[in-house]
Order: sequence, then C-alpha cells, then structure tokens
Amino acid sequence: MIELDAAEARVLGCLIEKQMTTPEYYPMTVNSLVAAASQKTNRDPVVAYDEELVEGALASLNDKQLSRFTRSPGARTLKYVHKAGDVLEVDAQQLAVLAIMLLRGPQTPGELRARTERYCHFTDVEAIESVLTDLITRDNPLVERLDREPGQKESRYRTLLVAWDPSAVPKSHPAPVRSDLEDRIAALEARVQRLESELGL
Repeated sequence: MIELDAAEARVLGCLIEKQMTTPEYYPMTVNSLVAAASQKTNRDPVVAYDEELVEGALASLNDKQLSRFTRSPGARTLKYVHKAGDVLEVDAQQLAVLAIMLLRGPQTPGELRARTERYCHFTDVEAIESVLTDLITRDNPLVERLDREPGQKESRYRTLLVAWDPSAVPKSHPAPVRSDLEDRIAALEARVQRLESELGL
C-alpha cells in the first residue's frame, strides 16, 4: 500500500489538478509547484511550502513511481509529471476524486461533486457515490468512509493514500478556510471558462 506524507499528498494533488484543469501549465516546474501547493484557494489546510520541501516531496514521489521529471528539447528547467493514473490503476473520474481528497482532506459526496466540477463532469451525487464505492471495494482500497459526525447529514470520505492530519503538516501556516459560496463561485467561473473555450469565444 502506498503511503504519502502531507507534503507528498499536496504535491501529487497539485500535479493531478493542473493536468486536468489547466493542461497548458502542465508539466510543472518546481517553482510552479511551490506556488500551487501554497495557493490560498482550493486547499485545506493552507500552507507555505518552500522549494526544498517540494523538491523532497518530488524525490519521494519519484521513488514511489508516482511522478517523474521531464525536459523539453533545448529547455534548461526540469518539469514534473505524475503517474498516479497508471500506478493506482484509476480512471479520470476516480483520479479527480482522489485529487480533491489529497488537496482538501476528507469530503462529503456533495462537496466532492462541487469541487470536481473543474476536473470532470459528474451528473449527480449518485455518480460520485458510485466512484467512491469502486474506490472502497477494490482489492487494495484507496478510500474509506468515515463515521458520520454528530449534527452532520452526510458521511465524509478520505483517501487511504495518506493519514490526513493537518497538525502534522510541515512548515505550514494556517489560514482561514474558504466558504462554500466561494467554492461554488470558483466552480462556476471554471465552467464558464471551459464553455467559452469550447465555443471559441
């Protein structure tokens, strides 16, 4: 079973996110990964990573065959890609769900549907629940369902790739978590941009 620490989870999540949502910025340099890992939106907890920490996470991910470096002809800067889809044997929808969990920790199906909007399309919450079931019932499960907390209507799910413990995140600086309204606005903006791109506007 692959086990990731908080930095490895954040860097891998960023690689998956950028490949699926902004492929024009993928593969990624160390500098772009530092910025992505430390951005203040779509992250929980918000952290401040430096190059050394990101480079260490990339080295560990490479050892686990989850990432590798590449270099364009004539380019001096190394760039990095993930191999999570192949290594974990997951499809695009499963990968999107895992990426959100790597970037934001345990989530409810409703949160996952809203937050994967930029990655790929799920028709409804039931589609997300179907993907979660697939990830839970594999021979080597990648997700588990958490006990429902008092006062909560939905159970949350977390990835078994990492033991999510925000207090153990290295070199982090906690910051206020964005509201659900901000998440919905970001998802709508991403949808508009994708539609405009498809329509050539």
